[in-house]
Amino acid sequence: MEQIRAEMVANVWQIAAKVGAKIAEGDTIVILESMKMEIPVIAETSGVLTELAVKEGDVIQEGDLIAVVS
Repeated sequence: MEQIRAEMVANVWQIAAKVGAKIAEGDTIVILESMKMEIPVIAETSGVLTELAVKEGDVIQEGDLIAVVS
């Protein structure tokens, strides 16, 4: 199980994967926006996206849970 957490304060700009989707290593889960830059959040392991803890428009803080891949 991989917990994907925010590495910075950012806005959730776009959700790129849905809960239940098969995820491959390197797939984009969400795209964050910070200081007018788009930052893709990618999976480091393959599996199924079992939890998505954010929605588009959310403001997240460093360390916040974004998603879980198992």
